[in-house]
Amino acid sequence: MLEFLIPNNVVCHAVEAMLLASIACSILSVIIVQINMGSIGFTMAHAAFAGAAVGIFLSLNPTLTAIIAGLAVAGLLGPLSDRAKVSADTALGALFGTSMAVAVFFIAYLQQIGRGFDASGLLFGDVISLYREEIYALALISIVAILFVTLFSKEITAIIFDRRIAEAAGIRVRPVYYALLFMIAMTVALSLNIVGGLLLYIWLVMPAVIVLQFCRNIRQMFIAAPIVAACISVIGALAGLNHSLPVAPLTALLFGVVFAFAVIVSPRRRITVRKS
Repeated sequence: MLEFLIPNNVVCHAVEAMLLASIACSILSVIIVQINMGSIGFTMAHAAFAGAAVGIFLSLNPTLTAIIAGLAVAGLLGPLSDRAKVSADTALGALFGTSMAVAVFFIAYLQQIGRGFDASGLLFGDVISLYREEIYALALISIVAILFVTLFSKEITAIIFDRRIAEAAGIRVRPVYYALLFMIAMTVALSLNIVGGLLLYIWLVMPAVIVLQFCRNIRQMFIAAPIVAACISVIGALAGLNHSLPVAPLTALLFGVVFAFAVIVSPRRRITVRKS
């Protein structure tokens, strides 16, 4: 898609992957931050990581099994929090612990039986060994995320304001809430090989947190978050590849630097200081 700008195929694929992953994750990050469910990021990431480990053990496509595991966790989260009468964060904590245990068990068992594999790509990302199909899948999920926010803006706003009040008012927020969970699961699974399970949390939270320092409403955040995340991710990809640095960890550090700068110069911070 960007071959006319970047003639090197390896660099082009890496930039495309980082760009598309950042767009999909940043759009979802606005919703995740607004409903105070930041823990869903690392829960879904570890679920996908556990699914990939199971896939490698069974000699199956790890991306496919990561998607299945992520969707399974997404399907369990809603009913678990509703029927077990626990908060969403508590349900996420239970699912996170279970996913982590599954991932560690299969990695340790594979090493014990002499089938050890290099898990660094799943943990920290690997933008070098990408297939064109993975980039197309990321492009598709990015388009779906944009359409989802556009078509269900009323329901999303209701979920962000108060899910229970919205349900009492007759707004059908539960299907949209479950669809959101499935979208997060799909995005995480498809981004796992690119960003890494340990770093995906950054892409699912930091873009919204950065633009929150400047935006006045959710609509502005939905526009600004993908732009900021895309710029940081492309810069991180180009800098990492040109200087032989790990791309995903470098980009995660850039997100941290930009966040610190945003907090320092934030108009909201100046208003808070004046009031105090």
